[in-house]
Amino acid sequence: MIDRVITMGLKAADSQMGNERHLILQYLAKILNFNKVFKNLNCLRIMYSSLTILLLSIIYFTPQEDIYTQRRQNMVKEQIASRGIMDAAVLKAMRSVKRHLFVPGERVANAYDDRPLPIGFGQTISQPYIVAYMTAVINPKPDFKVLEIGTGSGYQAAVLAEIVREVYTIEIVPQLAGSAAENYKKAGLTKIRSRAGDGYFGWKEYGPYDAIMVTAAAEYVPPPLIEQLKEGGKMVIPVGSPFLTQTLMLVEKKKGRPVTKSLLPVAFVPFTRSK
Repeated sequence: MIDRVITMGLKAADSQMGNERHLILQYLAKILNFNKVFKNLNCLRIMYSSLTILLLSIIYFTPQEDIYTQRRQNMVKEQIASRGIMDAAVLKAMRSVKRHLFVPGERVANAYDDRPLPIGFGQTISQPYIVAYMTAVINPKPDFKVLEIGTGSGYQAAVLAEIVREVYTIEIVPQLAGSAAENYKKAGLTKIRSRAGDGYFGWKEYGPYDAIMVTAAAEYVPPPLIEQLKEGGKMVIPVGSPFLTQTLMLVEKKKGRPVTKSLLPVAFVPFTRSK
């Protein structure tokens, strides 16, 4: 009887909570197996069964957002701050933006992992550390207007929008541009203006920009983006051949000319152009 209750509880919790709490469910399954193996040790079986029911109650009634909030806190502490990023505004933004809203449903359980994740159409959502690093590099301020090339799922733009006044973002894949716009609505973000198009030419209508962020690897820095960068502005862009290790570059506009600096090796999806 106890085993049947535990099994039903596991199935109910799994259907309610999905993949997000799969580790706890696996642990509960081990407890269930213990009950079966040691079926003659009634005292131990009762103790472990009671523990199982307690854990099921905890995971069933704990609000899902509480779990996500803790995972974001851990992500910032273990993946970002521990690697030397100390910009208070960036850390706050990374703690605030709900990354799980910007990954496909089947990837939600991995939303706060220390790695990039596929989002479809050959594109990815960048590793949290890289998102934080690139954001810190442009040194964003509350009055900034920022252009992003390569919207993807919209996560990087969402992080920027937590800090700056205006964010403009362009995505070459129409389906991703559309889903990113839906993600902004789910996240309650209103400071982001997005469109589908070829990011090579930037978005001249709203320029010049205090900073520009490119989230796909180009073989060279597109001249239109340099033109749309304010004097003294910063651009961060991965430069190099597709599918090989590229170099993340900082481009600063000084006296109308670009001054570049190599930052670190990276691996980004290619900068895609319209045909």
